[in-house]
Amino acid sequence: MDKPKQMIVVRRDLKMRKGKIAAQAGHACVTAVLAALEREGRLSQVHAQDGGIVLTPSDKPATLLSEWFARGVAKVCLYVDSEEALLAIDRKAKEAGLISALICDNGITEFHGRPTYTCLAFEPALPDRVDPITGELPLF
Repeated sequence: MDKPKQMIVVRRDLKMRKGKIAAQAGHACVTAVLAALEREGRLSQVHAQDGGIVLTPSDKPATLLSEWFARGVAKVCLYVDSEEALLAIDRKAKEAGLISALICDNGITEFHGRPTYTCLAFEPALPDRVDPITGELPLF
């Protein structure tokens, strides 16, 4: 069986500082996972333990997301070179029924005060669901 992965797509054309990229990607990953947990009704099961995040035991059947908490998931960072390309990936993800968290920075520290779409992240998903959408994108 293929292993799940979380795809992260960053706009390279913005030439963000490394710290800004990390912060924006972090926002996207957390938002996507929280949305997926909420969709599954598991958000109340999340808690910190031993320096990590775990789900409390539940009588709910295991899902890809709950298994991710138990085993972890690969994160794959890709890039696009325009806002239009980022928005197109977001649209394709939603059309495929996948959660994608599109992040719009407020522009306070970069982007001259203009709100700017910087990146997105998918919920953890199997390759057969995400590769048709992101498979042609280059690694960041």
